[in-house]
Amino acid sequence: MGLKLLLAEDTRDLNRALVTILEHEGYEVTATFDGVEALQSIEDEPFDGIVLDIMMPKLNGLQVLERIRTEGITTPVLLLTAKAEVDDRVTGLDAGADDYLTKPFAMKELLARVRSMTRRAAINRDNLAFGDLTLDVGTYELRAANAVRLSVKEFELMHTLMRNARHRLGTDFLLGNVWADEADAGQDTVLLYISYLSGKLNWAGSCVTVDGSPDVGWRLVMQADEASV
Repeated sequence: MGLKLLLAEDTRDLNRALVTILEHEGYEVTATFDGVEALQSIEDEPFDGIVLDIMMPKLNGLQVLERIRTEGITTPVLLLTAKAEVDDRVTGLDAGADDYLTKPFAMKELLARVRSMTRRAAINRDNLAFGDLTLDVGTYELRAANAVRLSVKEFELMHTLMRNARHRLGTDFLLGNVWADEADAGQDTVLLYISYLSGKLNWAGSCVTVDGSPDVGWRLVMQADEASV
């Protein structure tokens, strides 16, 4: 049986097209057409991934997202939006989304994002630790003095860094392991997510930081260690 996806898209022609393509790729898809229907389905059964259109009737995608995160549902969420403004993307990520895709999009891009979103099904389920930091692979949480939830890409990047702790990982290595399905990802993408992770580490109150640069590569260090390398 394939991975289970919840699709919430109110444009019926697009909804049908997406279901056809996703099912052809082996996913088991539950299709919904408004936010209330989507929320009910998510509360009724577990899914491996959720694809939410932001502009939906009854409840919009952001409202659904906020509700499920408040209820402790940590299923990865990909937001679909017709709006390209950065503020909309930030609002979605701040609300607990793991990724976003702006309409119109290529079906190949959607499939790549869904594969990335659901990749944790194939990731080792053992929690990882480094210094005062623990990465919970079941909830996507980083825990130190505080706990903070990571997006899918943040999780994959941190998972890669923690599995290779104290080894410097070059930009090409990170792109190949974390962004293998995204041909348009580059050095700026890595820099952006390193910045995101640094912010999350600060929120967690950890002594661990991400040290490095595109020239020398990246690795996790404890703050007391930074001056020694």
